[in-house]
Amino acid sequence: MIHKHLNYYIEHIKQDIPAGIVVFLVALPLCLGIAMASGAPLFAGVIAGMIGGILVSWCSGSQLSVSGPAAGLTVIVFNAIEQLGSYSGFLLCVFLAGVLQLILGFLRAGIIGAFFPSSVIKGMLAAIGIILIIKQIPHAVGYDVSFEGDESYMHETAASSFQELISSFSALSPGATLISTVALAILFVWELSWMKRFMLVRLIPGPLIAVAWGIAYNIVALNYYPEWAVTGKHLVTLPVTADVEQFVQLFQLPDFSFFANPQVYVIAATLAIIASLETLLSLEAVDKLDPLKRTAPTNRELKAQGLGNMISGLVGGLPITAVIVRSSANINAGGRTRIASFIHGILLLLSVMYLTQFLNLIPLACLSAILLQTGYKLATPKLFREVFRQGWGQFLPFVVTVIAILISDLLQGIIIGIVVGLYFVIRAHYHASITLHQEGSHYSLSLNKDVSFLNKPLLRRQLLQIDENSTVTIDASKAQFIDHDIMETLQDFLKTAPDDNIVVETVEMKSL
Repeated sequence: MIHKHLNYYIEHIKQDIPAGIVVFLVALPLCLGIAMASGAPLFAGVIAGMIGGILVSWCSGSQLSVSGPAAGLTVIVFNAIEQLGSYSGFLLCVFLAGVLQLILGFLRAGIIGAFFPSSVIKGMLAAIGIILIIKQIPHAVGYDVSFEGDESYMHETAASSFQELISSFSALSPGATLISTVALAILFVWELSWMKRFMLVRLIPGPLIAVAWGIAYNIVALNYYPEWAVTGKHLVTLPVTADVEQFVQLFQLPDFSFFANPQVYVIAATLAIIASLETLLSLEAVDKLDPLKRTAPTNRELKAQGLGNMISGLVGGLPITAVIVRSSANINAGGRTRIASFIHGILLLLSVMYLTQFLNLIPLACLSAILLQTGYKLATPKLFREVFRQGWGQFLPFVVTVIAILISDLLQGIIIGIVVGLYFVIRAHYHASITLHQEGSHYSLSLNKDVSFLNKPLLRRQLLQIDENSTVTIDASKAQFIDHDIMETLQDFLKTAPDDNIVVETVEMKSL
């Protein structure tokens, strides 16, 4: 068996090595940017990426999914660190979230993603995209004073959050603004379909070019136009280590004293639920993109993610999920097996061990530009148009989820969105359960699906629409369950029908 698997990986190694390099180039700026947006140490993002590539890739049942820090969790992480007032305390939440995911995997809860309306999930991702945009604009113009968490989630109201956004322009840095503007332009131009015709564009990811631009510009500006350069707190700051022993000391243990804090358990549960949902959604998307049409086991994926988050929490990393951006980059680059993800994890490890002096040249404005594009992709106007075309039953839960998350928090917003989504599901089921059709003086009353006491008001209204001197066929052939209250209502109608000269025929209504 081992020999068979080894041959399988060797067979695809030629595709997996270049794919792993491409995924690394995409993942490195995203790991740094997501950590920055989360108000966490930048090294924490790289730790999560390393664990996702080196560990989770081998535990997962998916050959192509790539795991690491996710933009979809930045809001939760940012809030949690602020609430707890301690990053080491937050690490305990990550560890406990991993434990919960592991338990969910053993409970075979991989099907959980199917119980969340797609409109609510899309609304959640769109809201996260909008929050990313609002929070990254100040840093794109060089306003980095509040990056480590001294601003609240959306402040007290959305209005005051926008006020914060406007006030940040008073501290505008011309160098940072120029870097982020050009970087953003590069990222969007790189995505244009006609650009994909060029081999260079297909091989080199846009985020890498954006970062290269920022570094090159800043080196030139420092030498010739210092007033247009960015320095100090406006640059990536990763700890530089002289040897492996110093590098190991960078890893951070969680503060276990936070076990006594009840907030830890709420945050851990929220992380576990959202991370699991995002993972399952990504897994479904990856299975559809897989050129070999393989299907990954969802329960095994939850176990793998749980183990990854437990380890990440124990060594100082951000929470991990399977992420579609890096996974799709892997597939587009020709990746065929988990070796590609593993290589990307190894390269992340080597980069922070030996290339930190180079990484510290990256302007934060570059990372903000990458996150602005990520936010736009999550909340693109095209998404709003597509959901709107699907009807109010999809659009209202979507919009309500977006607004609720923006004015409250992620978990409350999702709960509100689910409630609205359930209303439309129940409403649709309510109206579809009993239908009445008229042809001249003949009526057909059909009982469809399961008919419960909730449908009694609808049944009464439809029975009242039947005119005198007519015939009615009551068809229950499609109903698997008919509630006692419904049967009583129909029996009452049968008793009074002769008084109005109504002739009633029944189909598969044995109880009448």
